Amino acid sequence: MQSMKVTEKDVAYVADLANLELSDQERTGMVRDLNSILEYVDRLNELDTSNVPAMAQVSDRYGVDESKQGSERFAYASRDDIVEGLRKSLPREEALANAPDADEQFFRVPKVIER
Repeated sequence: MQSMKVTEKDVAYVADLANLELSDQERTGMVRDLNSILEYVDRLNELDTSNVPAMAQVSDRYGVDESKQGSERFAYASRDDIVEGLRKSLPREEALANAPDADEQFFRVPKVIER
């Protein structure tokens, strides 16, 4: 299955959404680079991976439980969300003190989305 090609129109559209100004040279380079990545993914998709076991990690370097098999070896990556070393938040006045624009409660930021 061949992936769809990225066009200059696609790059211009995404750049506009991201509020980026790309020169003609940057836009051309972006089209080339993105299509190169998609071509490589197409090549990877041609590989037979039917005998490759699913993995949570591709490396055994970090904190694996050697007594377990498969993705169970990496169960450490999922843990309860526990607040450790709880400390007081920065007081609002102090947080806003050096803001370029703020009222008594919030930072003021420029409007980004015009649509």
